[in-house]
Amino acid sequence: MRIGLLTEGGYPYVSGDARLWCDRLVRGLEQHEFDIYALSRSEHQEDEGWVPLPPQVDRVITAPLWTAEDDGVVYGRRARRRFAESYGELAAALCEGGAAEASGTGSAGPVGSTGSAKGSREGSGEVSGVEADRFASALYGLAELARDEGGLVGALRSETAVRALERACRAPGARQTAREARVPDLLTVAAHLERALRPLSLDWYEDDGLGAVDLCHAASGGPAVLPGLLAHHFCGVPLLVTEYGVRLRTHYLADSDSPPAVRALLAAFHGRLATETYRRAAVVTPGNTHARRWQERCGADREKIRTVYPGMEAGHFAEVGESAECVDPDTLVWVGRVEPAKDLISLLHAFAEIRKAEPKTRLRIVGAPSGPEGAAYLGHCKALAAQLFPDEAEGLHAVGDNPVSFEEIGGPELPSAADAYGSGAVTILSSVVEGFPISLVEAMFCARATVSTDVGAVVEVIGGTGLVVPPRNPKALAEACLTLLRDPERRARLGAAARARALELFTVEQNIAAFHGIYLEIVSRTPVRRVVLDGTGEPLPFATPAESHVPGRWTERSTRVVARGGPGWAAGPPVRATPPFAATEGAPG
Repeated sequence: MRIGLLTEGGYPYVSGDARLWCDRLVRGLEQHEFDIYALSRSEHQEDEGWVPLPPQVDRVITAPLWTAEDDGVVYGRRARRRFAESYGELAAALCEGGAAEASGTGSAGPVGSTGSAKGSREGSGEVSGVEADRFASALYGLAELARDEGGLVGALRSETAVRALERACRAPGARQTAREARVPDLLTVAAHLERALRPLSLDWYEDDGLGAVDLCHAASGGPAVLPGLLAHHFCGVPLLVTEYGVRLRTHYLADSDSPPAVRALLAAFHGRLATETYRRAAVVTPGNTHARRWQERCGADREKIRTVYPGMEAGHFAEVGESAECVDPDTLVWVGRVEPAKDLISLLHAFAEIRKAEPKTRLRIVGAPSGPEGAAYLGHCKALAAQLFPDEAEGLHAVGDNPVSFEEIGGPELPSAADAYGSGAVTILSSVVEGFPISLVEAMFCARATVSTDVGAVVEVIGGTGLVVPPRNPKALAEACLTLLRDPERRARLGAAARARALELFTVEQNIAAFHGIYLEIVSRTPVRRVVLDGTGEPLPFATPAESHVPGRWTERSTRVVARGGPGWAAGPPVRATPPFAATEGAPG
């Protein structure tokens, strides 16, 4: 069958989200054909190029989400009226109801995640049926207008859009936070909506585009889903949505500095988009139960949900995992991206308590900083380590006689992630916010006992093969580490159980087999949209069978790369016959 893989800021670009699992999925399902529809996030991302693509990728079509010049479309009176009505309905759907009244706090979420139950109800994106229908009607009305007139960019940036948003905020029944919106707030919200709705202006939704695929697979929520929703709306193409990190949750956590009115309106938009996504999707595949709870609170039908854990390459860790040796039984290891959410401050305070009880213990912090904020945080952590261990502070940057070292994967001491996990007896995760804990799974592949904070999907991943403590509790973290340091037999038992669990649940092979089954399930339940005949006049079961294409033709000619956003969109990257960069494994998060 032909799959339309929808990405935003990820595959096939060298840098981006979900790049590795998308590449593994496409390569693993070589019996299918893939058309990749990619939204890029920045000019830098486009300039870096793509990963090498396998023969089953028939074409790649891209559009920049980061920029859109005025499309030059001039609406007539009827089109202006259609826009005002649809955009006004969209704005009204965001201002009415209580779904996002408190969501701007950054702590709202399902019960069991960060935030109270009350915050969960107010900020989880729950939307009534009337509100959902109103939002959906307005969204598809705008999409139909863009299809008829050639684009929405100019209209979404017009004074008409801002005035419609203002009327909705001032209307009777609007939420208190919406009524408090001032002109700068309205301009900010209108600009965000214009950017978020740019996929509506693309010309991807014809029979020679997404209308030709058998299934749309969105690799994330948010903007990547919009093309799939429109392909379903215009062409009846079924939609599969995979979320390894729930975009709605990401929005709540990231948008904490905006004014309350802006936070409330944007949270309402993202919440209603998530609700419409889950309502229209044939199947929704969260990566863990934590993500599943978010999806259910946003309206996802439980019968549509299939949990599919991320697939990881177990072979990279086989040598360490199969070895019974422990390089240093007195060493603790932390691996990941250095950023405030990882709470290395609590880890360092916990390690100070560990050193008092077990003076021979060492701590290796392995990972690169994540952006400028991460670099500043790393500097703060090094300063704290020097303060906590003043007599041993000299040379804290290297492994030696000092108890704490800050290192990166790729150096002479730790050439690979497997070497990092193998260098210690216990692996630690100290995060206060976490989605799917990749570093824990890698440690499990390496048969290492683990101590983790109870955040995100940690408990689900560990499954009883490691110790779990509350976040931001250095004392509990220290006691758990000491328990394992003093009991090598227990460490060995937990490590062996962890490796067996990881090999059963978290491999690439498991991930690919799950999606292959889901693809067949969805297509088998989808009504035939059109009959395609072969050369003898016999009907073919799928719209464009993979058997009709010569394997490898992608490498024999320039791939079709089109930045197709309708008139006025910025030009996309140049056509490349062979993408210049290869996929590489990065440090785990």
